[in-house]
Amino acid sequence: MFRLKFILSAIIFISFLITTSLIKNESRILEKQILILNTNLKAKEKNLSEAQLDFYYLTSPAEIEKKILMNKSQELKPIRNSKIFNNINDFVMIEKKISNLKNINEKKQKKQTN
Repeated sequence: MFRLKFILSAIIFISFLITTSLIKNESRILEKQILILNTNLKAKEKNLSEAQLDFYYLTSPAEIEKKILMNKSQELKPIRNSKIFNNINDFVMIEKKISNLKNINEKKQKKQTN
């Protein structure tokens, strides 16, 4: 009886010891991943704040007026609506068409030279 209790308590103790160590290792791995993600997040936030600062500076009315005065010799024209894209997908679609046309033209030129 004493031997059975001792063996049972030893098995329970060893299983708790192993389980605790596994949980500790998993939590350490998760903490490292969280630290890496927090570092990346801080870097992205810094880049975002710098980009916002640049945007606010470059689009300020005084800065735009300076640029207009510097380029006064050039004739400024409004942008045509066909050059304004509402989203990135429209731009990518047009770029693919242009690149396909360039490839076709290059193939025609190669055939003519041969």
